[in-house]
Amino acid sequence: MEKEKTFFSENELVSQLQNKNTKAFEYLYDNYAPTIYGVVIRIVSSEEIAQDVVQEAFVKIWSNIAQYSTEKGKLFTWVLNIARNTAIDKLRSKEIKQIQKNDSLTLKAYKKTDDSTRQMSEYIGFKEIMGKMKDEHKVIIDMMYFEGYSQSEIAEKLSIPLGTVKTRARNALEYLRNLLKSDWNF
Repeated sequence: MEKEKTFFSENELVSQLQNKNTKAFEYLYDNYAPTIYGVVIRIVSSEEIAQDVVQEAFVKIWSNIAQYSTEKGKLFTWVLNIARNTAIDKLRSKEIKQIQKNDSLTLKAYKKTDDSTRQMSEYIGFKEIMGKMKDEHKVIIDMMYFEGYSQSEIAEKLSIPLGTVKTRARNALEYLRNLLKSDWNF
């Protein structure tokens, strides 16, 4: 017998998650995990570590869902930020530094992406949206949200002032917000 497909609107999903509904959590995981994995793998560059980070992120999401409010933004953004921050924390930990040292991971490997990441970014529309942005904004957003760099690290890598990075990030996010409101009615 086939399993019945469940669908939740974002508000229903949040409500059910906050009520600790395991079916809602399964739905969240099934629908968000591939995209989250795609972002995490770009940050940590190790399938094993990425899987651990995704699992750890979803545990944090389950544990902290009561703190989420739809007034603060979209659920996907909140989930993505938890996963991204978990990946960055893992990357900065002594454990991952030792693994990187042993495996001789390079910056090139760190920036490498795979087809599933590209497919998922296209699926959620980021490629199309980012295509409409100025190049200087694309670089900042990509480095901050998909590669895990802090604003200070971006300023150093691009040899530009920190204030410029902050301004470009703010302008890029404002542009994305307006674009999403007008084109996708978010």
